[in-house]
Amino acid sequence: MDPIIAVKDVESSSKWYQSLLGCKSKHGGQEFDVLVSEKDEVLICLHKWGEHEHPTLSDPDLGIGNGLILYFRTENMNQVHQNAKDMNCIIEDELGKNPNSGKLEFSLRDLDGYYLTISEYHKF
Repeated sequence: MDPIIAVKDVESSSKWYQSLLGCKSKHGGQEFDVLVSEKDEVLICLHKWGEHEHPTLSDPDLGIGNGLILYFRTENMNQVHQNAKDMNCIIEDELGKNPNSGKLEFSLRDLDGYYLTISEYHKF
């Protein structure tokens, strides 16, 4: 699955996610970008609000991210957490053990207000 989220500024959001997750841009541009892991796996796609006439990406006033958590599993938890602190991210839930998974995780907001949970890597 290649999740696509609508953002105000694709280039700024791309840099933000790259700084946080240590990923890289595969597509680039002002209207759309694809961010991939070190293994060239798609992590997330960024799409500018209102471009290309997609009905669910057309109006940011409908409530950004309602009913959505972007959940990332990483093998680099300490580095990603440090990146978030260095970037002065809005941390919603501090680093701690999730009682359900038993893994360390923390939650934060991105530049557009989307809620992200970053978890230690684990298989489902």
